[in-house]
Amino acid sequence: MKRARVAVFGAIHDAVEVNGKLQLNDGRIVEQEHVVWLPPVEPQTVFTLGLNYADHAKELTFQAPEEPLVFLKGPNTLVGHLGQTKKPSDATHMHYECELAVVIGKYAKKVKKENAYDYVAGYTIANDYAIRDYLENYYRPNLRVKNRDTGTPIGPWLVDRDDIKDPMNLSLRTYVNGELKQQGNTKDMIFDIPSLIEYLSSFMTLYPGDVILTGTPEGVTKVNAGDEVISEIEGIGRLLNTIVSDDCFQR
Repeated sequence: MKRARVAVFGAIHDAVEVNGKLQLNDGRIVEQEHVVWLPPVEPQTVFTLGLNYADHAKELTFQAPEEPLVFLKGPNTLVGHLGQTKKPSDATHMHYECELAVVIGKYAKKVKKENAYDYVAGYTIANDYAIRDYLENYYRPNLRVKNRDTGTPIGPWLVDRDDIKDPMNLSLRTYVNGELKQQGNTKDMIFDIPSLIEYLSSFMTLYPGDVILTGTPEGVTKVNAGDEVISEIEGIGRLLNTIVSDDCFQR
C-alpha cells in the first residue's frame, strides 16, 4: 500500500493511494493535484549514510569507508513532494542525491542482520541535496553541507515493506529538467539495509519513525535555481522538487 501525509481542507491528513487518487483518513477522496504533499512520515531521528556506494565515493575522490559513515539530519531539512529547495546565492556546487529511505516500524535494539527487515515499516524516496561549497574538514564535514532548511525533499509515498519484494535490487534515477542525469541500483550499496540496522541498533535504540537514508550512487551534477529535479526509485514512485534562489525566501 502507498501511504502519504497531505494538507487539504484546512487540516493535515493521512491518506492512501486509491486508483490514482487519494483517500483521506476520514474517507473523502481527493485528486492528487488538489493537496499539499508533506513528508510521508513524521520522523524521529534521521540517519544519513555518506559514501555508501563505491562508485559515488570514487567520483568524489574519496576512499570507500570500511564501516558505515553516518551523520544525523534535523527535521528542518525535510520538505514534501512538489516542494521547493533553497539554493544559497554563494553556492556553486549544489548536488542532488537520490536515496532509498528506510523507515523503522518498531523499537529496535541489538538487532541481528537476519531479523532486520522485521523492524522496517516501509520505504520512501529522499533527495538529499549536498552543498559541497561548505565542506570543511574531516571533523566537521556535513553540518552546513547537509542540514540546511528545505535541503531534503522526501516522499511522496511511504510504501509498505511487504510491497517491495527486494529493496536491495531497485533501480534509482534522477532527472534534471527532464534529462536523465543519474542512475544506479541499490544492490551496489557497500552496506546493505540489514547491515545498517544491525550496526545502528548495536549501540543505540531505533524508534518507530526513525529514517535511514542509505546513500546515493554516482552521477551527481550541479543544479541551479529554476531546475526541476525528479528522483525516481523502482516500485516506490517519483519525487519532484524545484530549486529556488535565496531571493524567494528573503532571508
